[in-house]
Amino acid sequence: MSDKLVITNCRLFDAPEDAQTTSVLIENGVIARIDPAASCDNILDAQGRTLAPGFIDIHIQGAGGADILDATVEGLEAISQTCARFGTTGFLATTVFKPDQENKHLDVAAQCVGRDLGGANLLGIHLEGPFISLEKRGMIQPGCICPPSMEVLNEILGATNGHLRIMTIAPELPENPRIIRSLVDSDIVASFGHSHATYEQTLAGFDAGITHVTHLFNAMHSIHHRSPGPLVAIFETEHITAQLIPDGVHIHPAVLKFAFEALGPDRTIPITDGMQAIGLGDGSFIYNNLEYESRDGTARYKDGTLIGTAMGLSQLLKRFVAFTDCAPDVAIKTVTRNPARLLGIEDRKGAIADGKDADLVLLDSDLSVHTTIVAGKIVFQK
Repeated sequence: MSDKLVITNCRLFDAPEDAQTTSVLIENGVIARIDPAASCDNILDAQGRTLAPGFIDIHIQGAGGADILDATVEGLEAISQTCARFGTTGFLATTVFKPDQENKHLDVAAQCVGRDLGGANLLGIHLEGPFISLEKRGMIQPGCICPPSMEVLNEILGATNGHLRIMTIAPELPENPRIIRSLVDSDIVASFGHSHATYEQTLAGFDAGITHVTHLFNAMHSIHHRSPGPLVAIFETEHITAQLIPDGVHIHPAVLKFAFEALGPDRTIPITDGMQAIGLGDGSFIYNNLEYESRDGTARYKDGTLIGTAMGLSQLLKRFVAFTDCAPDVAIKTVTRNPARLLGIEDRKGAIADGKDADLVLLDSDLSVHTTIVAGKIVFQK
């Protein structure tokens, strides 16, 4: 017996303003047909709300009081279910590798890729480091950084068991060009970040195979008229995509708008860079054995170092629209189509079309989430 759901009276996010509402038939977790006449016994009436593809967050450390470093299935379930409250249907477990330690959190995360966690799908792992610059480590502790080597890379690949999807890496470090090429050969996205690289070293990293940038502007050199640094290299290299944290704190709103206009809608991927405080109120929390404060959606260590946000992706998407003046449908594509393309899963996710996975979100007019659907099942409803 097939598992069916029909969403009626919905407006597709990218349809013309004067378009009529339609229905979307889902069978066995996949979009079967987009047709106003589609029907079945199991009906979800959207009541005119906007239907969008589920959001994909490629950079999130934790949510709902849990962190990837907790190394528990229960923690990943809390993250998954909290993500779903904010429209996210797929995420990468973003974390660190600790040289000469057990790294149980990587094993647990790898085992949970594709498992039903009650909310958003865990799509894989994003490692920040360990082959990054100590000078630009930001929130990452020194014990999570080590000299680049193929031996350590092989250890990481073993610990992640085929589920490493992105590695943030500093191209200027010795041996990293070779490691970048090895990542690319393994279909792992090499992402520029936490780097002390010059303009020239950044371009060399792109030549080696880097195609993406981790939290643009943060943990890298800024632009100087006699020392352009990595940012000019990033903006001028048209195949490079980049993460933006659109909270208005990590990047000033004016700079965020400038960056979006320079990159364009196809190269921009908003992220949460989220901590376990997502979905909770203001307060004190612990990340990687260090206390931090969450205030008004911003997470900082006690010394004032920014370490991420405490905001869900739908909340940040609303700010992204406000700061950049882009149309909501364009903004939605930056958190759906763009990350799906980066991860090479655009054949299944990131769009509403026949044959795509039924990972969907119903949005109210203010872009807040009413209903989140993963594989054709409702996992959150307001």
